[in-house]
Amino acid sequence: MRAMAGSTLGTLLRVTTAGESHGPGYVVIVDGVPAGLAVDLEALRAELGRRRPGQSRLVTQRREEDEPEVLAGLLDGQTTGAPIAILVRNRDARSADYDELAGVWRPGHADATFDLKYGLRDHRGGGRSSARETVARVAAGAVAKQLLATFGCRVVGWVRQVGEVVAEVPDPAAVTPGQVETLPDGSPNLVRCPDPAAAAAMAALIERVRRERDSIGGIAEIVATGVPAGLGEPVFDKLKADLGKALLSIPAVMGVETGVGFGCAVLRGSQCNDPWLSAEPLRTATNRHGGTLGGISSGMPLVLRAAVKPASSIAREQGTVRRDGTPTTVRVKGRHDPCLLPRFVPVGEAMVALVLADHWLRARAAAPLSASMGVRSPGSGEAE
Repeated sequence: MRAMAGSTLGTLLRVTTAGESHGPGYVVIVDGVPAGLAVDLEALRAELGRRRPGQSRLVTQRREEDEPEVLAGLLDGQTTGAPIAILVRNRDARSADYDELAGVWRPGHADATFDLKYGLRDHRGGGRSSARETVARVAAGAVAKQLLATFGCRVVGWVRQVGEVVAEVPDPAAVTPGQVETLPDGSPNLVRCPDPAAAAAMAALIERVRRERDSIGGIAEIVATGVPAGLGEPVFDKLKADLGKALLSIPAVMGVETGVGFGCAVLRGSQCNDPWLSAEPLRTATNRHGGTLGGISSGMPLVLRAAVKPASSIAREQGTVRRDGTPTTVRVKGRHDPCLLPRFVPVGEAMVALVLADHWLRARAAAPLSASMGVRSPGSGEAE
């Protein structure tokens, strides 16, 4: 018999999630938030609303309120220093859609690996491997964002690419939440892309793929500004290593890069290095390093990208095998995202915020809060 370990993230800010896609709901426990932080519950609801299914025609039509219930850790709207517990109930699960899949391994899913590791699996929507688990992460990330805001740090994500459609975003650090959530005409930005022309093309592509009963992937970009210099450790606990682990732990993420990322493969050292401009504030002429040097934050904006694969659940017939190895075909029923990117953005932001908050607390615990650990005034920079 094997236990399902690995549901906790962090060192001083520890986040543990529990729940299954078609169970009663999800619980997240956030341990390590200092006492006295005023928590804006409306901001928490807004974050969950950004991830919520059924928010537009481009995402899964599962209808969930995703209303957070704070069970512990707050008194009169402030953290007490005790663990914060948040419950989000499942209201619209349709488990019957999955009855025919109990003995079938769906292509692209964790069905086979769960069976091989644990000897059983929850076939109802994927159980513990379902991306619905990320509702708990977003709830925790909303608290982490509010902690980061106390020292001027902000995390903003958006959709950089869907299929072959790529957005033009000259300065990643200048993108605002308003550009991500709302188009220039005031209408909702359904794909969360700050380039209006690309957003329209992305929406049209997702619609076409949905009609074809298929799915499509893309790339999300996440930028953190106001990150103090000095976060992270130089060997195994590099800031970018922990960020990479956090982002890669999100279902469907296939790759993560920082700064110039894989683009460094075609550059010379003279092209890749970022010349220093000043020490007060810490600033480099460019930001190809993406905000970390030697595993430690440099004071420049933290720039990350995550490659997200097409959703594995599609209504097209696919070849596969049953649990006993006999060949069969499968056509996945239920309500699924034709593209994961629009709802991925708040999840990616949450994971980055949780890692940054954890490393900020670790830096404070390791030494007195000093100029090297306090808020510097980083330049905007640009990942080229």
